[in-house]
Amino acid sequence: MKQSFVILVILTILLGLPAGQGSAAPALQELNPNPPEQPVKLIFIHHSTGENWLTDGYGNLGRALDANNYFVSDTNYGWGPNNIGDRTDIPDWLEWFRSPDTPRYLNALLNESGQHSNYTRTLRDPGGQNTIVMFKSCFPNSNLDGRPNDPPGDYADYTVSGAKYVYNELLRFFATRPDILFVVITAPPVSDPTFAANARAFNLWLMYDWLAENDYPYNNVVVFDFYNVLTGPDHHHRYWNGDIQHTFTPGQDTLYYPSDDDHPSPEGSRKATEEFVPLLNIFYHRWQAGSAQLPPAQPPAPAGEETEENAPSASPSLIADFETSGTSGWVAYRDETTASRIVCGPQSEAAHAGNSALQIEFDIPAQTWGTCELPFDSPQDWRAGQGIGFYLRSSRQGLPYNLLLFSGADEEWATYLLYTETPAGSQDDWTYVEFAWSDFARADWEANGGAPFTTPERIYALAFGFDGLEDGSNAGVLWVDDIRLVGADQQPAEENEPQDGEDSGRGLPCLGSLFLPLCLAALLWAGRRK
Repeated sequence: MKQSFVILVILTILLGLPAGQGSAAPALQELNPNPPEQPVKLIFIHHSTGENWLTDGYGNLGRALDANNYFVSDTNYGWGPNNIGDRTDIPDWLEWFRSPDTPRYLNALLNESGQHSNYTRTLRDPGGQNTIVMFKSCFPNSNLDGRPNDPPGDYADYTVSGAKYVYNELLRFFATRPDILFVVITAPPVSDPTFAANARAFNLWLMYDWLAENDYPYNNVVVFDFYNVLTGPDHHHRYWNGDIQHTFTPGQDTLYYPSDDDHPSPEGSRKATEEFVPLLNIFYHRWQAGSAQLPPAQPPAPAGEETEENAPSASPSLIADFETSGTSGWVAYRDETTASRIVCGPQSEAAHAGNSALQIEFDIPAQTWGTCELPFDSPQDWRAGQGIGFYLRSSRQGLPYNLLLFSGADEEWATYLLYTETPAGSQDDWTYVEFAWSDFARADWEANGGAPFTTPERIYALAFGFDGLEDGSNAGVLWVDDIRLVGADQQPAEENEPQDGEDSGRGLPCLGSLFLPLCLAALLWAGRRK
């Protein structure tokens, strides 16, 4: 059953050594949520969501910052040299901060003192340049393709890997300007759950791993998890009872505060204002004091609680029953250069047990592919089982599909798969099938192709795959329920489980297997894009 967990830690978001080699790192300073004593100049790069957040009577952020001694200016559409203000998507930050035009943009940014949104500003301009730079991408940037645990790639795009690449590159510039406090505002969530697990994982990476992985030596970069605050009423990133609190319920990764579309509502925007402003004060005082700030490792869950939405339930065998475990996070991939079609996700029209099951509807032409994949936010240890089993129904018997496991080292996932078909009887009723680990073999297009599967202790993703038939489309519907590890809790065989000598539905050839290596290679490239 999904359980809430609370991460209650002092988020010293920065890794700080004072500028200059050989000097000792200062001690951590106590958290100070009070406003600066003198007015501080701040510039906010944003579009519509940020404008709403700043606006009086909507998010009230401009008014709240003004009351806390920040002289606020902002950019918006059409602002700046080359109209750079038009471009605030994640890949665009490289143009702002890592391009030949960066000196020109930065000069304009630091000397901007105008308002491009409707918010209260009572402070007089204290003079000088802006010393705090806040920047935020809008909600479409929460639709990141790929997998939650994809490592940083080597080019910018709208994937988990591509976004990590961008932010890693930004640190190379931020390190040259320790006199500026850069405040990263995570992109707000969307209502569509398709890429929600990716958005959650990427923003957790920004919060907990980004600076540490880069050994960032300064304290001039901080992160506010705007995304998290907007995903639930009990989801917070705030100063609370003397500490900094970051809390959320796993699996609740979509926008909780919608308006007419995915722009956060006034209620959500005001909640973000209340939580952000005291944190900004803390970040500012830390930066000014030059205090060492170590990014925390991901804290362990409280005893008895799971930290991942897709972690096994209290049953050691359960992977996904679509009631309490594995309900969200399923992602459909296809060859987007063709007319292939695949849609997958839990539905309530048919279930083996409980109220819902996974439904996969697909139409895969010859020489193309589609998959329905469940990525895990952390590697799963499946050594308690001898294999994997589940119940299925299908639109017809003999429907070819593939079962895939992604396993291995963190940076080098290996693909293990088997080819099979839906067994007799599955068109009319739920049928149990199971597969031993020995049924899986390393993909033959990878190193050591054909090698047996031997690493159930590190499972990164589980997928159902479909490839086109040699003579046409592979089309149909597959329903899956109660995915479990075989033998993990020694449950007695159910009435229609295969007995000794009976066909378990394993090992049957896939008619489209000639095309699978090419298809899945494309899938891995499209999904991971290092």
